[in-house]
Amino acid sequence: MVSNRKLFLEYIAQTSPDPLMLEVERAEGIYLYDPSGKKYFDLIAGVSVSALGHSHPAIIRAVKEQVERHMHIMVYGESILSPQVNYAKLLSLSLGKDFNNTYFVNSGAEAVEGAIKLARKATGRSQIISFKNGYHGSTLGALSIMGGNYYKQGYHPLIPDTLQLNFNSFEDIDHISKRTACVVAEPVQGEAGFILPQKKFLRKLREKCNETGSLLIFDEIQTGFGRTGKMFAFQKYDVAPDIIVLAKCLGGGMPLGAFITKKEIMNVLSEKPVLGHITTFGGHPVSCAAGFACLTTIINEKLHEHVETKEKLFRQSLNHPAIKEIRGTGLLLAIELGSSELMLKTTRCALKNGILTDWFLFCNTAIRISPPLNITNEEITKACALLNQSIDEACKN
Repeated sequence: MVSNRKLFLEYIAQTSPDPLMLEVERAEGIYLYDPSGKKYFDLIAGVSVSALGHSHPAIIRAVKEQVERHMHIMVYGESILSPQVNYAKLLSLSLGKDFNNTYFVNSGAEAVEGAIKLARKATGRSQIISFKNGYHGSTLGALSIMGGNYYKQGYHPLIPDTLQLNFNSFEDIDHISKRTACVVAEPVQGEAGFILPQKKFLRKLREKCNETGSLLIFDEIQTGFGRTGKMFAFQKYDVAPDIIVLAKCLGGGMPLGAFITKKEIMNVLSEKPVLGHITTFGGHPVSCAAGFACLTTIINEKLHEHVETKEKLFRQSLNHPAIKEIRGTGLLLAIELGSSELMLKTTRCALKNGILTDWFLFCNTAIRISPPLNITNEEITKACALLNQSIDEACKN
């Protein structure tokens, strides 16, 4: 019988020449299980997707109940679908009154594309400003505003009139002008290795956008849903954007993205032309039901309120001398090892020891830590002990 490993290599498109080759048979809580029954701590939660871990009963129940009612209907026709309506209302209550209109899509990259289109249409301007080492997806528009050239190789020409500034550079903010349609920023830069904004940087960004009439778009695809200790990162830094982009955890493990703003801005997509932005599967009822269950659970169990305590435990427990620093906030942590070789060796040793972790597109010297929000203190302590052991083995080898 042909193994899944062989079929994977033969039939599944590979995105790197050296995949991890972890075969997952099932997943529950913060653990993944391979076909032999070996369990692995999932310290990345599907790259910040599975905020409640795997197979959470509330999400499973919501999915089953929705599947029994209906699945796909013409999503962006004239149909009123309760999973969409209920979720959009809950999101608005969580985000605030200026975010009262949600456009659901399928993924984060699609949400970024929609937000860019919306900004250009609403302002009548073309320039899109983003930041170096920022990541917003791999579709052509999102790739055009990515803050690095390595991943753009072979895809030119990209969309015109884009400009990348240096994150945390107060001088660069002056490049925002009255021809700028929007500024797209991550409140905490994700693929750069969880780089925090300097004090007042986001505030100055907001002020400059107000001055020039440019729309400020926050990409909270990684930072949203309690991961920084607040429900959304803009609330942590007390700087509100005009448009917020969400995905990853938004679907509770199901594919879902969204761009959200006030109704007056969103309405420009509905005329001149009508159907100015459309999607077949965006806001799929099952995805919305799963996402609603996920966010409701986070709110009811106040999981975001315990994130900073868990961050402290990670920082205390990851104490190997090879660690140069621990960057980030909440349960978005980058374990800096100072060497890409050591990082790669550590991730391989960690996998052997039952720890799934990851690195960053624009920082290949650090290990990503973004576990489920409901990871327990005992699980954190055990996982950190194994990670310290893995770093030790990597150093010796």
